[in-house]
Amino acid sequence: MNPTVSSLPKQLVSDFIETAHEISRRNLVECSSGNLSVRLDEEYLLIKSSRAWLERLQPSDLTLCRLSDGQAVDGPNPSVEIGFHTGIMKVRFDAKTVLHFQSPFATAITCRSDLHTLNFNVTPEVPFYIGAVGWVPFHMPGSPELAHAVSESARSHALILLQNHGLVTFGDTFDEMIQRAVFFEMTAKIILLDGAKLKPLLPEHSRRLMELRNRKTV
Repeated sequence: MNPTVSSLPKQLVSDFIETAHEISRRNLVECSSGNLSVRLDEEYLLIKSSRAWLERLQPSDLTLCRLSDGQAVDGPNPSVEIGFHTGIMKVRFDAKTVLHFQSPFATAITCRSDLHTLNFNVTPEVPFYIGAVGWVPFHMPGSPELAHAVSESARSHALILLQNHGLVTFGDTFDEMIQRAVFFEMTAKIILLDGAKLKPLLPEHSRRLMELRNRKTV
């Protein structure tokens, strides 16, 4: 028998809802934009339902889905981006939580014509906490093409830019996921405000920080 949202541990549901509210408080999403999910086990994930607002999310806005095919087993229709949530969780064992967000400065970066040439290593936070940043061209929201492109990029990137659409990141915990999103929004703001005066980290410093990240040391 399939589980239901009401049968899930109350603390898990509470943490999911509080995380959704924090994402909104940090201005990572607006209104019904963005979506959030958490892996429950090898078979199921919990995700925000379609068109629900993260800032006022409640248990009735949650959908329980199968990880194998993204099909809902309890709750309203899942987010249209269920495809890349399940795809990321299948290719990354460390993706316990997944966030699609559209914060102002980071989303502005995804609309730039030179997106794929930008150096995001302008502060230690990016190479250390995020690592190499992925990028995929524009695909229609909710499409199989977008789900495939994001899932493939997630094999080697913990944060992915979606051309003219927004960003996707994930983490082993809600905090790790939020931290990556917030640090990249900070980085995007620096890039956009500093313009031609921007001076990224030296390549050797970026490499060293990524090595430290890979060893999970400070």
